Amino acid sequence: MQNDQEFLEYVTKALVDHPEDVKVERKVDEMGVLLSLRVNSQDMGQVVGRQGATAKAIRSLLRIVGVKNNARVNLKIEEPEGSTRFRGGSEEHKTENV
Repeated sequence: MQNDQEFLEYVTKALVDHPEDVKVERKVDEMGVLLSLRVNSQDMGQVVGRQGATAKAIRSLLRIVGVKNNARVNLKIEEPEGSTRFRGGSEEHKTENV
């Protein structure tokens, strides 16, 4: 497991009510590192935050971790199964380059 993946798991598990459901998948390609985050559907609001503020903060921190490891890190927050599209401002929970 890489530093960026361990970091994302640690931060996410500290934020959510169901840490046992936190799953992070890591893929490396020519674009850099892609971290896909899955959480319990009840925890999506805590991970995304108001108007995507928490997701933005996590992405900023991952950018710093990536710079330290000479890697471009992208975060994709997966939509939980059976959930309806997140309401409340931005579509920040989608994939965004960090």
